[in-house]
Amino acid sequence: MDFEKVSTYIESLYENRKLTKKQYTKDTELKKFVPVVDDEVARMLQVLITLGKPQKILEIGTSVGFSTVSMAKAVKAYGGKITTIEFDAKVAEQAVKNFEREKVADQIEVKIGDAREIIPILTEQYDLIFQDVGDKALYAALLEKRVRLLKPGGLLVAENTLFPVIDLDKDISPDVEAKWEKMKEALAKFNKKVADCPRLESTLLPIGDGFTVAVKKE
Repeated sequence: MDFEKVSTYIESLYENRKLTKKQYTKDTELKKFVPVVDDEVARMLQVLITLGKPQKILEIGTSVGFSTVSMAKAVKAYGGKITTIEFDAKVAEQAVKNFEREKVADQIEVKIGDAREIIPILTEQYDLIFQDVGDKALYAALLEKRVRLLKPGGLLVAENTLFPVIDLDKDISPDVEAKWEKMKEALAKFNKKVADCPRLESTLLPIGDGFTVAVKKE
């Protein structure tokens, strides 16, 4: 199967959608930020939300808020709420501006700071938790705490989980290659922990750079 041809075909089906990664980042004033999710990941999040109608969503890694807005537009139809965590205050400020521009600010609460410090003190239970954060070491490090915050039957979703089998171009600097290898190792550890977790039923889908979906067992 020609996966590039398949991807091009799928994207052509949705080229008339108003909310796209290309347009969203173009309309964002700040240009230096952690990359946002691909359009196919944003659509999958909206499908999962439309299907399950989660009332409370926790997002770890806001960046400029493309994934947040994608989810917020889906939860707005029934009054759901999103709590999103962003480490970089400047990036979070831009995300808030984007939420206001997209008219979904009322659906979103932004927490600025280190997820390693914020998540342990959260007390609410969430119907869906989505992680897409730049520091890939946090994926495995925070897994047990995220499962604790998830309601039985709730969804745990993570992006970039196929990094362990993705190779970068050969013409990269040794420094970039070293960082990439660390991310691959971190995500391989996370993937194994999720697959072996007795409290989760999970699968890893070849969407975007890898999209893990897990359900917390009753």
